[in-house]
Amino acid sequence: MGKRIGAGKRGRSPGRTAVLLGAGALVTGMLAGCATSSGLKINIYMSPEDNFQKVVDGCNQKAAGKYEIVYNKLPRGADDQRLQMARRLAAGDTAMDILGLDVTWVSEFAEAGWAEEWTGRNKAEASQGVLQGPLDTATHNGKLYAATKNTNVQLLWYDDRVTPKPPATWDEMMQKAQELKGQGKPYEIVFTGAQYEGLVVFYNTLVASLGGHILSDDGKSVVMDEGAVKALELLKKVSTSGLTDPSLSNMKEDDIRQAFQRGQAAFQLNWPYVYAAYAKDKKADLPHFKWAVYPQAQAGMPARTTIGGFDLAVSTYSQHKPEAFEAALCLRSPESQKISAINDGVPPSIESVYHNDVPLDPGKPASADNPNMAIQYPMRDAILTALKTAAVRPLSPAYQNASTVLSKILSPPSDIDPQATAAKLREQLGDALQSKGVIP
Repeated sequence: MGKRIGAGKRGRSPGRTAVLLGAGALVTGMLAGCATSSGLKINIYMSPEDNFQKVVDGCNQKAAGKYEIVYNKLPRGADDQRLQMARRLAAGDTAMDILGLDVTWVSEFAEAGWAEEWTGRNKAEASQGVLQGPLDTATHNGKLYAATKNTNVQLLWYDDRVTPKPPATWDEMMQKAQELKGQGKPYEIVFTGAQYEGLVVFYNTLVASLGGHILSDDGKSVVMDEGAVKALELLKKVSTSGLTDPSLSNMKEDDIRQAFQRGQAAFQLNWPYVYAAYAKDKKADLPHFKWAVYPQAQAGMPARTTIGGFDLAVSTYSQHKPEAFEAALCLRSPESQKISAINDGVPPSIESVYHNDVPLDPGKPASADNPNMAIQYPMRDAILTALKTAAVRPLSPAYQNASTVLSKILSPPSDIDPQATAAKLREQLGDALQSKGVIP
């Protein structure tokens, strides 16, 4: 569904990791990347995506026997995906050619020396037409270390029978929610308030929307400026307003989706996958399910919503780098991104794809059975608008540690004391940034 988000776990020291990686079991069966009687194999390791094999099959046809791309599905959980790749790469695994990286992992893998830099023609093709926010997620220290496969950005979802017009600001949304509560109508404002990456994403959006910074642009030092403190104030305000779900501190993406579909909430802040889920579960009500960009945290300042998504890196240990770069470019080409967007609901990172209304089967008219972007992405204009002012999470090799600290200190949001919480974050984030290399 395009939202591959998980809370990073506090890891072990590099020395401890080396001991753990000594086991020979980790490299068992790692010869799959060698040429076989059927030709050269290019292995991509990526999270499960229902229809990604269709993209792989198309690229294999284009390769015309030059190589065969093999889709190796990683575990479903984001933490487990990262851990498996990190351990295998630390062991020097040569069978891994293309790495499917969550956008928060690129700096970490680049810093560890596991992702090959994209240069020359490969870099030019990987950058062409890509929206700036998603492109930023694929860089580290000003260099490109991955090609954007897809992006993601949250929207505000509402029912026009309850709220005919979406609120423009957080103050307006909270005022409307209070009115609805008094009228006995669905009123809750639901968002990801559990202690995991979703809470970090939500807080980062508020910080960026208020012009603040959690870390420096290079990810090497803690900032936690006035905007970051104001974001704590807003998070505290909404969490203690009586306008959120009583289970806020336990709610993840699908929990808030279900709360909205049950008629508890008036406003849902969530990823675009909820549209397809609503269409499946409440088809008769779909004409009333509407969307808008995030409300402004401060009037006059556009919301800057945090980007999700996936990037494709080429492993430095790949024995077939030229073919791996070529294969990766095909797997994230405009045509491939359109197929993934229509079939799996993952928003493209290439702007032109949003305007491509050719159906999957160009020989037949566009329909529900032969969809195009207009049919599957009626919210595409809102997504594009949000992406053009979007924020990225701090681009730091130590992001997983920083994320763990943030989610722990911010939870539960109702207990936030803005100044004291900011001071605690400054101290503990500073410690988190001192980690060296990848921490599995």
